[in-house]
Amino acid sequence: MEVGEGGRERLRERLRAGGLEDVWVEIPVREPLAPQIEIFSEAGMEQFGIDLSQLFAGFPVPPKLKRMTVREARQVLREEAIDRLVNQEEIRRQGIKLAEESGIIFIDEIDKLALGGPEERYGPGVSRQGVQRDLLPLLEGTTVRTRHGTVSTENILFIAAGAFTLAKPSDLMPELQGRLPIRVELHPLSEEHFQRILTEPEDALTKQYKALLATEGVELEFTPDAVAEIARAAARLNRALEDIGARRLITVMEKVMEELSFSADEHVGKRVVIDGEYVRTRLQGLTEDLELSRYIL
Repeated sequence: MEVGEGGRERLRERLRAGGLEDVWVEIPVREPLAPQIEIFSEAGMEQFGIDLSQLFAGFPVPPKLKRMTVREARQVLREEAIDRLVNQEEIRRQGIKLAEESGIIFIDEIDKLALGGPEERYGPGVSRQGVQRDLLPLLEGTTVRTRHGTVSTENILFIAAGAFTLAKPSDLMPELQGRLPIRVELHPLSEEHFQRILTEPEDALTKQYKALLATEGVELEFTPDAVAEIARAAARLNRALEDIGARRLITVMEKVMEELSFSADEHVGKRVVIDGEYVRTRLQGLTEDLELSRYIL
C-alpha cells in the first residue's frame, strides 16, 4: 500500500511524538560474519597475528529482515549509523599509541616465581625460571604482536607485586631484579584503612549489603561504631592469622550478615540498624578463639 506525502508526514510526526513505539515493523539488518574457526599455535591465539573476523570485512553481507518494535528498531538503526561514522583504523592506531606511551602493566604475585631461588634447577623451579626469562625481553623493551597490531613495550610501565612470605625479592633472577630497580615495601592495613574501605568506595561492602537487602524490601543501616567494630575485628584477625589484606573484610562481613541475610523475608518493610553491639554479638568467640577463626574467618 502506497502512502502519499501527506500520510508520510503524519506518520513522521507520530513517530517523533513517540506514538508508534510499540508498532511492529520489519527492517533490514546487517549481521557481522562470525567465523566458527579457531586456530591455535604454540604461541597462543594472541601471538598468531591474524584476526579472523577481519578476513571477512571486505565481503558484502546480505541484510536480513528482522521483525521488531519501532523502539527496538530505533536502537538498531542508531548503532548502525554510529558504526558508519566510526573510523576503526584510527581508533586502533590511537589505542596502540596510548598503550605504548601511557601503558601500565601490573604483574601480581610475582613472589610465586621466586620460590626455590635461582639455584633450583629441577621440578617446578624450571618452569618458574622459564617464566622469568620470558619476562626479561618485555621489561627491557620489545615488540609484541597483538590482534590490533604490533605494540612496543619500551615505554610501558611495569609494576610487579607480591607478598614474599615464603620467598624474598633477592630470590628472583638477578637479570629480572635489575629490570625492576625501584622497590617499595607496603605496610599492613590498619583499622583506619579498613574503615575507609568499608565506607568510601562506590562499591563498598556496606553499600553492597544495603543494596542487596533493599531488593528484599529491607532498609539497612550501619552505624559508625559498627563499621569501627568490623574494621577492628578484621585488623586483629590479620595480625593473629595470615594477613590477607582487605579480603578479610569479606569473610567478617559475611559472618556478621549471615543471619540477617537468611531471615530477610521476616524484616520486609522494616528498618534494620547494625550497631557495634550487634557486630560484637555475631563475632563473639570467633575473634577470641583463633583456632576456630582459622577455619571460619
